Amino acid sequence: MPNARHEMILQLIQTNEVTTQEMLRELLEKQGFPVTQATISRDIRQLKLRKKRTSGGRNCYAKSPAAAPAASNLMTDVVQKIDFAMNTVVITCQPGTAQAACSVLDKLQLPEIVGTIAGDDTIFILTRSEVSAKQLVHQLESHIWG
Repeated sequence: MPNARHEMILQLIQTNEVTTQEMLRELLEKQGFPVTQATISRDIRQLKLRKKRTSGGRNCYAKSPAAAPAASNLMTDVVQKIDFAMNTVVITCQPGTAQAACSVLDKLQLPEIVGTIAGDDTIFILTRSEVSAKQLVHQLESHIWG
C-alpha cells in the first residue's frame, strides 16, 4: 500500500499546487487513499519532499532533485551548525566528515556556490553575494532540519 500511495502523492504534487499536509490528505482521500496526518507526515519524510516556491509565489510540496536526498541524509547525520558572514557560508560538521559532506554539496552544483573548501570538520563556501549566502543558508537548513 505505501508504494501505491507514494506514487499517488508524487503524481498529486506534480499536478496540483499542494501547500499543506491537510490539502494532500484531502486529495489522497479523493483518490481512494484514506490516511491520517501522521501517515502524511511520514510519507513526506520518506519521499524527501520539500517546499518549493512556485512562480506564483506559493510554497508547495515538490520532489527534491535527484542528488538532494543523498545530501539530506548525509547532512542530517553530520552537520552541526550553519552560519554565514557576508558572502561566505560556514558549515560545522562532526569531526572527519566535512570532506564527504562538501563533496555531496559540490555535486549538487547549486548556482549560489562559487567554490568550496573542506577541512576535517568545517566547510567554507564562497557565494556570489551576501544575499546568495543568506539564501543558501536557508535552503540548506530547510533541507537538513526541515
